[in-house]
Amino acid sequence: MISWSPWPLMVASGGFMMATGLVQFLYGMSMEGLIMGVSVVGVSLGCWFRDVTREGVWGYHSSHMEKAFKEGFFLFLASEVMFFFSLFWAFFHMSLAPDMNVMCVWPPLGVRTFRPWRVPLYATLVLIASGCSIQYAHSSVRIGHRSNAILGVICTIFLAVLFLRLQSHEYYWASFSMTDSVYGSVFFILTGFHGMHVMFGSGFLLVTLWRLIRGDFTRKKYYGFSVCSWYWHFVDWVWIFMWLSLYFWSS
Repeated sequence: MISWSPWPLMVASGGFMMATGLVQFLYGMSMEGLIMGVSVVGVSLGCWFRDVTREGVWGYHSSHMEKAFKEGFFLFLASEVMFFFSLFWAFFHMSLAPDMNVMCVWPPLGVRTFRPWRVPLYATLVLIASGCSIQYAHSSVRIGHRSNAILGVICTIFLAVLFLRLQSHEYYWASFSMTDSVYGSVFFILTGFHGMHVMFGSGFLLVTLWRLIRGDFTRKKYYGFSVCSWYWHFVDWVWIFMWLSLYFWSS
């Protein structure tokens, strides 16, 4: 049996602090709550990953525990799907039936949207390439080619950093802000939260790379790597749908 862990409660508390801090920031208040929430979540997740890794290496995870981990991950993924679904719902609710607040026009007048065939398309191709590289690494782990898997994960991390660089470039040159109508609010919230997921996934990839170099994954035992790969594919698909709706369709 594994020992009692405080980290799930700490992550939940940090998530609550992060959500309330974000609301305060959007209403013009300080960012202290948001920064504190992000810090608590980051530190707690790091400690949680450390403990779970140690338990797995030391053989504390029974078949029932592995099943619980799988169910927990898919529940987490389902909650992430519903989270982004709610944000896309807000976007399509306003875009398909714009009201008088935006003069019944979508995108609102005065908002110059990004051209979908430039930086957004480059970012999309980068994420698709990262999905291919992590899948290559996943396949290499399953057949026991550790060196190829390490190369695939390193390429994925590099592409993730490149994507974040393209996203920051786009934010810098944006002609609208979060306060420029509902379009600006939904755009920056959707892309911002996706960027946060990319950063979290990059940290997940770094932990996976460290475990891969250390030899924690074998041809028969690689569930932790599979979870990382599945999560990254989820991030890829969210962005593809985001590009189709926020960039291509809105342009």
